[in-house]
Amino acid sequence: MKARIDKFFLTETLYEYAKLVLFGAPFDSTTSFRPGARFASRVMRAESFGLETYSPYLDKDLSDAKFYDAGDLELTFGDTKQALSDIKAFAKKTLDDKKIPFLIGGEHLVSLPAIEAALDKYPDLRLIHFDAHTDLRDDYLGAKLSHATVIRRAYDLLGGGKIAQFGIRSGEKEEFVFGKEHTNLHPFNFDGLEERLKEFEGRPVYLTIDLDVLDPSVFPGTGTPEAGGVSFTELLNAAMLVLDKSKVVALDMVELSPHYDISGASTAVALKLLREMLIKLCM
Repeated sequence: MKARIDKFFLTETLYEYAKLVLFGAPFDSTTSFRPGARFASRVMRAESFGLETYSPYLDKDLSDAKFYDAGDLELTFGDTKQALSDIKAFAKKTLDDKKIPFLIGGEHLVSLPAIEAALDKYPDLRLIHFDAHTDLRDDYLGAKLSHATVIRRAYDLLGGGKIAQFGIRSGEKEEFVFGKEHTNLHPFNFDGLEERLKEFEGRPVYLTIDLDVLDPSVFPGTGTPEAGGVSFTELLNAAMLVLDKSKVVALDMVELSPHYDISGASTAVALKLLREMLIKLCM
């Protein structure tokens, strides 16, 4: 007998043989409403052993997927810029080692340094963003770095015509106007996703999934729930379409706050989506 060591889905793949590297970014210092996303990766990792490794959706088993769990980064909560710098450094190392970084947040701001690292390696990068919120404020209460400004900061890096947003149903009027003019903003659902993927064909893609894109009846465990979201099946199908039709070079999943859903259902939803994406990317 041997003791169980907490790794995502009890993976035993070594780093050098992995196609993809999972890592947690437990940071939520700029959360605008309810904090707690810092605990997501730890709780997901601990509860992942309870999910079957076999996917009836894909008729494949996660035990055959080559991914490595690097654990959680040690991030300071007193210095946002230092925390982001540490995330970027790890994502850069993963990319330099010719592996796909898959970041588990954490609040949505943790995506920004991973996007920066991917852009450094792939200057023609495109960004696909699933979320309930626009995240296009130029600042939030005077702060340029916030989970409410993360896609605006990504726009500053990437420029126009390189970002597509889906599922959006919340934000200031000015954000919706900016998005319609600059970021290919698609409100409420995933209509238009296939057309955008055709436009991005052949380009490297970063996929960022804020799990509050889901309706809170499906996913209440988040800091900023917004009624009117998509179903699990809609999100799963959209994610599979992106992985099928584009060259995803880096990605993330953010904004699970597990303690707001004591049933554990939100964590289970996040883990099931993660399982399908890992199988699709690593086999």
